[in-house]
Amino acid sequence: MRWSKLLSIAAVMLAIVVLGITAAVPLPMFKNISWLPWGNQTILGLDLQGGVHVVLEAKDTPTSKVNEETMKRAQAVLERRINETGVSEPIIQRQGERRIIVELAGINDPEQAVMDLIKPAYLEFKNELGQTIITGADLKNALESRDPGSGQVEVDLTFTKEGTSKFAQATAANVGKNIGIYLDNKLLQNPVVQEPITNGQARITGYEDLDEAHTIAILLRSGALPVQLDVMEKRTVGPQLGQDSLNRSINAGIVGIVAILVFMLIYYRIPGLIADLALIFYALVVLAIFIGIHATMTLPGIAGFLLSLGIAVDANVIIFERVKEELRTGKSIRSAIDSGFKRGFVAVFDANVTTLIAAFVLYFFGSSMIRGFAVTLSIGILVSMFTAITLTRWFLHLTAAANVVKDPRYYGA
Repeated sequence: MRWSKLLSIAAVMLAIVVLGITAAVPLPMFKNISWLPWGNQTILGLDLQGGVHVVLEAKDTPTSKVNEETMKRAQAVLERRINETGVSEPIIQRQGERRIIVELAGINDPEQAVMDLIKPAYLEFKNELGQTIITGADLKNALESRDPGSGQVEVDLTFTKEGTSKFAQATAANVGKNIGIYLDNKLLQNPVVQEPITNGQARITGYEDLDEAHTIAILLRSGALPVQLDVMEKRTVGPQLGQDSLNRSINAGIVGIVAILVFMLIYYRIPGLIADLALIFYALVVLAIFIGIHATMTLPGIAGFLLSLGIAVDANVIIFERVKEELRTGKSIRSAIDSGFKRGFVAVFDANVTTLIAAFVLYFFGSSMIRGFAVTLSIGILVSMFTAITLTRWFLHLTAAANVVKDPRYYGA
């Protein structure tokens, strides 16, 4: 019985240590294993990866006025445009009545990205008299392609059912005449109608490459902006600055964690060693949750994680101090562990609940960066309660039952 418990302790300790080492120093054999959290790529935020932060303000025009409805539509158009580009975890949120904040991480050309965001993208087909016969509102889809015969790059347009009918009537009435294709009042093409087009399809040519055509296709698919958007503020974070921030955060985290592990081991001895293993397990679980929910890591998010790590240590300290007090009264090691956890649970639970309440308040009333801090802090607190109250207690009971160390001094007394 004793040897089985010793083997259980050794197996758990070895598993946690090996996982911790491979997490800190990823080995080639582990990088492609999907169930290991460090085998995946963590999504980094604007402050760690670089990108652009822009504040857009809506302006009244002779044809459209800024109101709640037009602002909602403008935000929806921006979201569609950004999502089509494949940018990971963009932030698009309202600020006040007329402003929209957009944050895009990992953008190689911030200037072009901003210009693509604020383009009206108003598509029109006009006859020779300058009359608009069909608009982008009748567009069903727009896709970039390359003509198999000529090799020229183009954007293929497909109209809705109503748009198909309008386009068929317009082309039938203008056979032998020009129909101009305009984007934001700029003439793109002015082809001559050879015959009525009844299949609801058209194409725009004249692009240099597929990337340019792809950008135009995204703008057309997302629809035109209902109001004019002006850039009020633009802040670019370079990739080098983001990498420097990430490196500093990692270094600070490593120093802090190592200091905590050493302190717990020296001051609390066997409980301290068990707490160290529980903290390593805690860090692995939290990291796995972050990647599992596709959380974007930012500097405030890392701060929230490190703060939750400190809270996890604090929970162990409270419980171990209670265990020491019980041991000094003459109780056995197992009884002292039970009593210490029972007495310390109330204090740990109260402290964690009040911190969770504060995190919820920050999430519901804070900005995007503050929300990231609140989310990582909340996840860390919930996991730390499990590791401190369940895993640490189970491990201590297993150690006491093995009866290898009988001197209370090795339990911090």
